[in-house]
Amino acid sequence: MTRTTPENTKLTICVWHPFTVWRPPASLDEVIQKRWPSIHVVHLPDYDLLPQELPDTDIFVGYSLRASQLAVAKKLKWIHSTAAGVAQLMYPELRDSGILVTNPSGIFSVPMAEHTIGLLIALARNFPDSVRYQDQARWAQQELWDQPQHLTELSGQVLLIVGYGSIGQELARRAKAFDMRVWGVSRSGKGDSAFAHRIVSIGQLHDVLSEADFVVVSAPETSETKHLIGAPELALMKPTARLINVARGSLLDPSALLAALQQKKIAGAALDVTDPEPLPAADPLWRAPNLLITPHTSAVSDRLWPRQTSLLLDLLERWFDGRELFNQVDLHRGY
Repeated sequence: MTRTTPENTKLTICVWHPFTVWRPPASLDEVIQKRWPSIHVVHLPDYDLLPQELPDTDIFVGYSLRASQLAVAKKLKWIHSTAAGVAQLMYPELRDSGILVTNPSGIFSVPMAEHTIGLLIALARNFPDSVRYQDQARWAQQELWDQPQHLTELSGQVLLIVGYGSIGQELARRAKAFDMRVWGVSRSGKGDSAFAHRIVSIGQLHDVLSEADFVVVSAPETSETKHLIGAPELALMKPTARLINVARGSLLDPSALLAALQQKKIAGAALDVTDPEPLPAADPLWRAPNLLITPHTSAVSDRLWPRQTSLLLDLLERWFDGRELFNQVDLHRGY
C-alpha cells in the first residue's frame, strides 16, 4: 500500500457517543496539527457531515464506519479505531478492502486491571451488601456472615482469566501481589507465563472451570466467543465461585447467569458490560441476587486521552516514515 505524506494526507476524526469520555477532545487534532502543520485534519462532532468528508479521506480515526460509508471512502487506506473492540468493523466489505485497521490495544489494560481487582475484592468481602445495609443504617455483621457466600480472601484462590491478552496479563500481575494462583486461558494455550501458574487453550476451558474460585472474562468479541460462558460453563463452576465479565456483554449468556444466581449455583458475579447497553431498567439482572454491576467504566480513566493521543502519534510517525504499524487488527480473527 502506498503511504501518504503529511502534505497530501487528509485525516478525519469522527466519534460520537452518548458518554462524553469516549469522544475525542479538541486537543487531539491540535496536537496532530502541531506535529505535522501540513496535514489536513477534520474533526467532526457527530456523523451528520461524515458522508461528504469521506470521499477524499486517507486516514479515518473513530470506532464506527458502516459498509455504506466505506463505499464512498474511495481513498481510505487506514482506519484507526479508538475502541479496542473492533467487532463493529468486521464486515465483509472491510475485510476484503485491503484497508489497514489498527486499535489502541494496551492503553486500557491498567485501568481495567485495577477495576477488576476492585471487583474481586468487592465480591470476596461482599461490599455490595455492606453498602445496601449502610443505606438502611443497619450494623449487619451477622447477616453478612450468614449469607451462603461467606466472606473470603483472595490469597491462595485460583483466578482463571479467560482471555489472557494485555488486560489479562496486567490483571495477573496485580493478582500475584494478593498471592492468588493465576491460570490463563488463551486461544492458542500460549502466553506470557511470568505471572501465571498455568496457561491453557480455549479448548480446555471446560477442564479448568471447575477448579476456579474466581473467573474473569476478558476475551475479545468475535463470532466464536458469543456466549462463551453460558449454562454449560456455569454448571461446571463451584457453588462458591464468583464470575466477573469485563470483556463484552455478548460473551456471557445473561439468562443463564440470572438462573445460576437465582438458584445459587455460583456465589456471585460482577458485570462491567451487558448486552444490550445501557441495560434497560426493567431487565431482571438489576435485581439478581449477589450481582454487582458497574456501567462499563472499567476502561475509563482521566489518563485515557493522553494515552490515546500518544499512541496515535506513534502510529502516524510510523505511517509517514514507511515503518510497520503496531496494533494491527487481524481481519480474519477479528482482533
